[in-house]
Amino acid sequence: MKVSITRLLPALLLAALLGACQPTVKVEAPKEPITINLNIKLDADVRVRLEEQAKEDIEQNPDIF
Repeated sequence: MKVSITRLLPALLLAALLGACQPTVKVEAPKEPITINLNIKLDADVRVRLEEQAKEDIEQNPDIF
């Protein structure tokens, strides 16, 4: 089984080209610190407290409205 160089050369060239195109992955720390905005959670907490207080006020004074 002889393989001619003219058939082997394009296959080797293709393998070399595909091997050179390997993606590179870099893991780096961010330059700026990560900020987490907690305004939504605080806003929801305030609303729940207000709703509970409103329910208590309505129960204590049913003729308020």
